[in-house]
Amino acid sequence: MTYGYIAKLNENVTREHVRFDNRYGIAIAADLYRAKDLDETTAHPALVVGAPYGGVKEQGPCVYANELAQRGFVVLTFDQAYMGESGGEPRNVSSPELFAESFSASVDYLGVRVPYVDRERIGAIGICGSGGFCLSAASVDPRIKAVATAAMYDITGARTMFGMPAEVIEQQKRELAEKRWTDFENGQPELIANYPETPFASADDLPETDPLTNEWNRFYATPRGHHPNACNGFTTTSMLAMMQFSALQYIEEISPRPVLLITGDKAHSRAFSEKAYALAAEPKELYVVEDAEHIDLYDRTDRIPFDKLEGFFKENLGKHAFTPSPCAA
Repeated sequence: MTYGYIAKLNENVTREHVRFDNRYGIAIAADLYRAKDLDETTAHPALVVGAPYGGVKEQGPCVYANELAQRGFVVLTFDQAYMGESGGEPRNVSSPELFAESFSASVDYLGVRVPYVDRERIGAIGICGSGGFCLSAASVDPRIKAVATAAMYDITGARTMFGMPAEVIEQQKRELAEKRWTDFENGQPELIANYPETPFASADDLPETDPLTNEWNRFYATPRGHHPNACNGFTTTSMLAMMQFSALQYIEEISPRPVLLITGDKAHSRAFSEKAYALAAEPKELYVVEDAEHIDLYDRTDRIPFDKLEGFFKENLGKHAFTPSPCAA
């Protein structure tokens, strides 16, 4: 079943639902956007857009795709494996390797199944948690010619960024390891819903919690960003995978392909973009949006710097052609 999108589709844009398998054989549900008047007799640049961690294609990605398709790009949004309308059991399992793989699987699809896409001009955008997975994918997949992130979160680096003491980390590992036994006995992993199935009427009706939870709730728990496929978060033991994976380990190997890191001046996640910028090799750019908190870069078209994104990708896509190994010929 396909639920509603948080943004209305522009009258000049067409959206087609597609499905394809990743290299593990898991079906990926995706949406393909393009301008209605796009000339299909010639090849065009394309972008893959990944959702925030725990989000789905009907949320932030549809906002980006709707706008960028009007600017001449073919855009593919997708649900992560085990999430939304994509395949994978049990549901809501999180894997950094598989989540990075989804970007490369999307490039597979665009470069083979969409005849009006120029496979040498494919870029990627990662929103929030997809920012880390997107950078990880690009570090090993040179077919991704340029990378941009928005309100980037590196889920695999959260414990160090937030300064968790060693004893707290060790305790968390023990608790998660014990949970594996419980999950095995129960025959299924524990899954605790993050957000209500029915959204609150408005942000004014939200319960008061801590500032970070309040921010998430203003998007995910209200009509602004609520979607029934993005209520449950991830299975409890999914965090174990994040603790043994480093999304940014090879970020410098993206060079000479360019990296654009977009964050907000009020974003609680800003330090993640700053860290990624410090680790990345040139060419790279850190772009700070004024008067923008983290979730503003999910859906606020008056804050998301689409002119910047358009210029970045049109300038850089196709500059670094992918040359297959002679052994693959």
